Amino acid sequence: MSSNYITKIAIVGAGGRSGGPMASELLKTGRHTVTAITREDSTSTLPPGVQTAKVNYDDQASLVTALQGQDALIITMGTQAPPDTQSKLLRAAAEAGVPWVLPNEWSPDTTNAGLCRDVFIFAKAGAVREEIRKLGVSSYLAVTTGFWYEWSLAIPDAFGFDFEGKTVTLFDEGETRMNISTWPQVGRAVAALLSLPIKAGGGGKEEACMDYYRDGQVYVSSFCVSQRDMLASVLRVTGDKGSDWTIKKERAVERFEAAREAMQKGDRMAFARWMYTRVFYPDGSGEYGKTKGLANEVLKLPEESIDEATKAAMERARTNPYA
Repeated sequence: MSSNYITKIAIVGAGGRSGGPMASELLKTGRHTVTAITREDSTSTLPPGVQTAKVNYDDQASLVTALQGQDALIITMGTQAPPDTQSKLLRAAAEAGVPWVLPNEWSPDTTNAGLCRDVFIFAKAGAVREEIRKLGVSSYLAVTTGFWYEWSLAIPDAFGFDFEGKTVTLFDEGETRMNISTWPQVGRAVAALLSLPIKAGGGGKEEACMDYYRDGQVYVSSFCVSQRDMLASVLRVTGDKGSDWTIKKERAVERFEAAREAMQKGDRMAFARWMYTRVFYPDGSGEYGKTKGLANEVLKLPEESIDEATKAAMERARTNPYA
């Protein structure tokens, strides 16, 4: 590390939907060298300026070699990644002496007891943080972003919108608010976070340093909105009237339980309905900005246009929402 700032950053998933914007925004700062940790057979397209370190996940030595000299490791992986992949990376980071790790969170609040009790994938994040602590080398910065807006709005099983059929299913009355983020905002947040000084100084705000967030959550967000807010944005973007859309309603608890039963019977497509619906419970679990506070101001994140994000989501829904 150079003086009071980190400069060398490794990213797993630098060619992905969330990792790509992170890598690009880090390079824009002009302060960082960004290295993509990629499999030997990877054909992923990386943002211009990103260096590459090829690894074999079955060879721990190759991971350690790739991470030596790095100041931070950012992990972004899909749910289909082998379950031990993140652990292999954490152990390699510890052996290589990487001082900072941003684990694979990028999600609703994984410190919320209710979410972790009801949705196993959220509970796993706590175990990852505990593994980092037990390894005793790296400190973690767990970035909480909420769901990704462009991804989620495009998928009917997520936020309940079927654009082709002009139908929306509201959970309860559609008034439960949650914090959510766009991919560009997540990229800006990570770049700003890793551009902070490590230690406070110079009379600045205490929270304007990495040490303030050491081994804790960093809460960021683009919008705090309900399904009805999303629908209002859709109507503005399309020019549709409310009467052009079919509005259905379903109790969130019943939708969640039905999705869980479908999963138990082997319906893999029910997973999204199950996971998303739980965050729409009217218990405040999705509105972490209200309960935990946001780092947006410290990180100098911009205000965004929800209508522009809605346009991006609708384009994804039109082409390939899962791409």
